[in-house]
Amino acid sequence: MGVMSGEKDVARLTAWVSGRVQGVGFRWWTRCRALELELVGSARNLPDGRVEVIAEGAEEHCQQLLSLLRSPSSPGSVDQVIEHWSPPQGGLAGFVEK
Repeated sequence: MGVMSGEKDVARLTAWVSGRVQGVGFRWWTRCRALELELVGSARNLPDGRVEVIAEGAEEHCQQLLSLLRSPSSPGSVDQVIEHWSPPQGGLAGFVEK
């Protein structure tokens, strides 16, 4: 266990979501969930039909967003979510749909 501090562990989550996730309000829905979780980042459509989600903030909140992306409550139909964790890079403001 690390040293306890006043700050929460901050992380960067990059998730690639495949399935029927373009043209179904998925990015808008993701943005709403991310803002509720006080995360910054973006959700954008990729040419291959996937949506790329980048989120930075409290690691616990990023984990919650990842669970939501995989949940049946998300719009469309999610087949797979591939996740990549890395240290936060900063430079993000708000949560935008690209």
